[in-house]
Amino acid sequence: MNRRFVVIVLDGFGMQAMKDAKETRPGDEVSSTLGSILHDFPDLKLPNLERLGLMNAFGIESKCMKFSKDAVFGKSELMHFGADTFMGHQEIMGSLPKKPIPQCFSNHAEEVAKHLIEHGHKVEYKGNEKLKYLLVDNYCTVADNIDSDLGMAVNCTAPLDFMSFEDELKIGRLVREIVTTNRVIVFGGTGNTVEDILNAEEVRENKYIGLLAARTKSYDQGYQCLHLGYGVDASVQAPTILTNAGYKVSLFGKVADIVHNEGGKSDSWVDRAEVLDLTIQEIKSMNEGFICTNVQETDLAGHSQDSKRYKEILEIADGEIGKICNLLGEEDILVVMADHGNDPNIGHNKHTRENVPLLVQTGDAHSINLGLRKTLSDVGATVCDYFDVSKPQNGTSFLNEIKQFKKFS
Repeated sequence: MNRRFVVIVLDGFGMQAMKDAKETRPGDEVSSTLGSILHDFPDLKLPNLERLGLMNAFGIESKCMKFSKDAVFGKSELMHFGADTFMGHQEIMGSLPKKPIPQCFSNHAEEVAKHLIEHGHKVEYKGNEKLKYLLVDNYCTVADNIDSDLGMAVNCTAPLDFMSFEDELKIGRLVREIVTTNRVIVFGGTGNTVEDILNAEEVRENKYIGLLAARTKSYDQGYQCLHLGYGVDASVQAPTILTNAGYKVSLFGKVADIVHNEGGKSDSWVDRAEVLDLTIQEIKSMNEGFICTNVQETDLAGHSQDSKRYKEILEIADGEIGKICNLLGEEDILVVMADHGNDPNIGHNKHTRENVPLLVQTGDAHSINLGLRKTLSDVGATVCDYFDVSKPQNGTSFLNEIKQFKKFS
């Protein structure tokens, strides 16, 4: 008998603005990713998501998609601050989000430098008279992330021909001990030099100074990356708990870059067809275990403010999700969800704070409304409950709401 729990995250596929959106992210109170796509393409048909209860979760039928009478569905709020892919996935895996404090790195450069020096590192100041960032051990820069929401991340960037990723990561962990931003992103590539990185320096809003990631040439070859979250403890997340209990854990797509999975399988892909094909192949080969896949191209379409592209990606993903549904047996569970919104018609290219769908397929369960969940962590809690292992840090399992399972030991 197969025992598999599969989670598909359609990155940025929100439903409607959360009730706190106006207060926490002014402007997002009018957001609706699905609503915008249906407005532009009222004839959109996603038969597999429709069967799973997409319109039930949305609360309104469209011209071509109706409520599903047999669906097991709900939706979830975001407990993490803002609307973030990294923290959204930490939350899905069962972390209790800790509210970050946005920072201009220049204001804390001296404190970080002192901490690094105390741990035996050489530190130089870079930048200008007003704004500073660091060059550590001749090769690793520590500066504001200026590629996303300003003040929410610090980047550690190094040319990996000259500094190993392991040594760069040690620097990143020390930086993480001091700064309170949402993320410290440690990354680098091969084939570039520290001069390439320093030449990518730019200033934003006269208070953030960093290196534009694409211009550092880090992505060109040999790219490695690890995100260090604020207050994130991997030991109390579903993947670590399951691995320690002897279960297989496979992460595909963006989730493989941002969720700790030591001892499991992690393959990072962007292309939705390839990442979903990897998922299908893994389901065919796995008898027992947990699979989580992130479809990133939906989010990229939102960032591009391209509802047509978003629609096309959803149509392709829907077809692949149908194949996945057909591979799963009576005791398997499939959850299709999102990590935040990314409304392509909102008027900016940032994420939007929206409730997200929670669509479930399992055995003979049908016609169940899971309601509005308070946290994405309910999914991680349900995963752990399904395999009868320790609970993650956060979340409430909905396993008993969807099926009277025998728990597996």
